[in-house]
Amino acid sequence: MKNTQRSTMKKLITHTLISGLLLFLGSYNLLADTLLYSIRVDGLACPYCAYGIEKKLNEIKGVKFLDMDLEKGIVTVEAKDVKLEEKQLKQLFTDSGFTYRSKKEKVLSEQ
Repeated sequence: MKNTQRSTMKKLITHTLISGLLLFLGSYNLLADTLLYSIRVDGLACPYCAYGIEKKLNEIKGVKFLDMDLEKGIVTVEAKDVKLEEKQLKQLFTDSGFTYRSKKEKVLSEQ
């Protein structure tokens, strides 16, 4: 291999490694954030019914705060170092007898 080809190959490998590292660190940083989830759920009618969901959500490591608006059918969850996945939430609410509709998430702080 000629020197110019070798030099080009080294640059390409270096750029690829740096890009991969930055991508990894960027996704890792997301888990260090505090996220606020607004979860829309059908079937929240009474505080007793909502208590079961509250217990299950509080069992998830990283959940710091939650609030339920029974009239609007919105469950608000604040979580740190954990990402609540759509599939996980659907299963949790279905198992509790409610209908999961959607979630919105917002980053509250970066560490």
